[in-house]
Amino acid sequence: MDRYQYLLLMAGCVAITLPLEFVFRARVYRRPRRLLFALAPMLVVFLAWDVLGIVRGHWTYSDRYTTGLLLPLDIPLEELVFFLVVPVCALLTYESVGTVLGRRRTEAGDDA
Repeated sequence: MDRYQYLLLMAGCVAITLPLEFVFRARVYRRPRRLLFALAPMLVVFLAWDVLGIVRGHWTYSDRYTTGLLLPLDIPLEELVFFLVVPVCALLTYESVGTVLGRRRTEAGDDA
């Protein structure tokens, strides 16, 4: 089970933030093209940074806590999953907060 801890943690992050898409109408998953444009630059930069760190021996990944599945250039699957999940969770949270604040502004405007 240790080998899947990292992926399970990422799945937990998705499970916790997924309801934000529906409860607060965050519309992150409903706009896939916009999501892709938001993620692509970050993926390019951080995956390149990871490859450089791996090649130079600056860091390694635990065989105990990763599945051992490697993508091209020896990037662990979990690293790519992290670079996808964490920004998406952050975007869901950001959009949800924006929705809640927008509702509060509208309600405050109605009271004035």
